[in-house]
Amino acid sequence: MFYEFYHPIADNYYLFKNDEDFSFSAHLHYCFEMIAVTDGEMSVRVDERDYTLTTGDAVLVFPNQIHSMTTPVTSRSVLCIFSPNLISAFSTKLTGKVPLDNLFTPSEFYVNKMTEYENRADKLRLKGLLYSLTAEFSENAEYTDTEKTGSAMLASRIFRFIEEHYTDDCSLSALARKVGYDYAYLSAYFKKTAGIPYNDYVNSYRVSKACYLLSNCDKTILEISTECGFNSLRSMNRNFRKQTGVTPAEYRRQDHAGGRIS
Repeated sequence: MFYEFYHPIADNYYLFKNDEDFSFSAHLHYCFEMIAVTDGEMSVRVDERDYTLTTGDAVLVFPNQIHSMTTPVTSRSVLCIFSPNLISAFSTKLTGKVPLDNLFTPSEFYVNKMTEYENRADKLRLKGLLYSLTAEFSENAEYTDTEKTGSAMLASRIFRFIEEHYTDDCSLSALARKVGYDYAYLSAYFKKTAGIPYNDYVNSYRVSKACYLLSNCDKTILEISTECGFNSLRSMNRNFRKQTGVTPAEYRRQDHAGGRIS
């Protein structure tokens, strides 16, 4: 199992991909992931549950659920990976929750739209498609707390802690007290699992939340800095530029000019 950092912690990230005979080893990441089988058969494991997907079936994997895919013989599928911030009305309501069953059968219309979708910045079309798909999933979905599922393994507990505490004390020391593990062990474990140091991940997570607020509210940059857990405006500016290449003010101007998806 590994943490896939290929999919960045970005407020506007998404990827559509058509595949044949797709297989991928166990991993987890910050994004939602939906995979729909359009032909053949695929085996998918989410946390500790196994699914056999045939034509028309799909799974919606929530952020930081461990999942893997295997094609026993042959399959065609369409994959969609997207930031929780792109469907904030859905994802915010379900923070700390995972579905009891990840399997569902989306309408053929939306699966065709996924198959045809091109990876370009079309805000209304993208959000409309993602909200339509998650709305179909939610029609029959039931949810439980992550702590009550296989996601309660150490890695998922760490990411859950960050989601809950990024606005305040999200330090490694606070994490160690929460989960009952040694500070040095957690530091080494996280870097091995995620591929980057713990504090770098926390700062990246805070920047992604700041990006969303800069695009979707009129709060000052100082207010957003405080709300996202940065201990100073200088700290936010430094980490923000490191991740995005621009300052928060420049990011907001670009977004208002219509150059990005928010």
